[in-house]
Amino acid sequence: MAPQYAPSLWAALPLLAFLLETLLILLFTFCIQYEQWEVKESSFTDIYAELQDVSVMVFFGFGFLAAFLTRYSFSSLGFNLLVASFAVQWAVLMNGLLFSISNGKISVSMRSLTEAQMFAVSGLISMGAVLGKTNPIHLLLLALLEVTGFVANTWILRTYLKVPAVDSIMMLHIFGAFFGLMTSWALRREGLEPRHSKEKVHRKTGLFSMMGALFLWMFWPSFNSVLIDHTLHAKKLSVIGNTYLSLAASAVSAFVFSALTSPRGKMNVVHIQSSMLAGGVAMGVPMSASCTPWVAVTIGLLAGLLSTLGFRYFKPYLQVNFGCHDTCSILSVHGLPGILGWMAYMLIEVSHSDDLSKSLRFTLYLMCTLITTLGVSLGLGAITGVLLKWRGWRPPQDRKCFDDQAFWEFPHLAVHK
Repeated sequence: MAPQYAPSLWAALPLLAFLLETLLILLFTFCIQYEQWEVKESSFTDIYAELQDVSVMVFFGFGFLAAFLTRYSFSSLGFNLLVASFAVQWAVLMNGLLFSISNGKISVSMRSLTEAQMFAVSGLISMGAVLGKTNPIHLLLLALLEVTGFVANTWILRTYLKVPAVDSIMMLHIFGAFFGLMTSWALRREGLEPRHSKEKVHRKTGLFSMMGALFLWMFWPSFNSVLIDHTLHAKKLSVIGNTYLSLAASAVSAFVFSALTSPRGKMNVVHIQSSMLAGGVAMGVPMSASCTPWVAVTIGLLAGLLSTLGFRYFKPYLQVNFGCHDTCSILSVHGLPGILGWMAYMLIEVSHSDDLSKSLRFTLYLMCTLITTLGVSLGLGAITGVLLKWRGWRPPQDRKCFDDQAFWEFPHLAVHK
């Protein structure tokens, strides 16, 4: 007898997706224009190459990284594509509405497209916290609200705190992680076990996930440096070099501390494939600081340690004591390393200053930046979780969470009568 799966999305998902895309088409028709500017062919090629690097991370890297679940890998890849495709379009509009309006029109350039992809990454980070326990309708709505909130957060930081555009956007790791955590906490279900019976990793799915992690690891220097102006050659080289060094150190750190924290001294592949990215995350926030190579290596080492400990201890603690189920452990991969990078930025700048009053003002400025980001992300995440709990969104049944067959056709598994 055929199993009973989650409520059908036959009408709800196509209707929502069609309405959202129709709205985007109308807004693009009346509000969008391409920016007119002259640029040398070599410069244009360089910018497009970096845009493609970020695209590989968004659609390939994050998609395969989330494909570690044995019975949910197909959904992880497919829903990543769906959410990222929608989030990029919505981010172009929201970002342009606040920062790129010219003569009553939103100007689209190569830089704004790149920024839109980075805004979409914040949505993909949040998606990692609720992966497997939601359906595509939930994820589309989450991306809609999360990207809107993150663009609003960057506007607040840039308008009231005078945070540079690059620094405000690189808060995406902290914002996405805590937004996703609060949404997951608000979506908690009574009676659901801390660890679902289908929440398992298979050797094959783990291999695919490692491939996604390696692509992210290789392209992360482009992600951190893509918004640095091409005329600032020394600055761009510094960001790329420091990111590479930090990633290398976090990879080594992940291997070391995964084995050290294991009762049997064995390495956990999930720890490795995620914690090795923590160095790139941690270097995103302090990239505006004058960071020397040894500092970058130290940040990467500490980020790998913090991320591995987060996987081993923080994730189960949150599940058991707070009912906050973090599927991809985004707190360990993005949240904690992001805060580590924020602390490193503060310490680097303060250590380079001889003026005590200036150091205190800078510390207060950075604290306001972090508090604002955390406040907006936690508050909006809680609101999003409450909205997504509405039964009309047809959430999957508890026993059918983390199961591809709730959403996809598999002809070879069909029951023929």
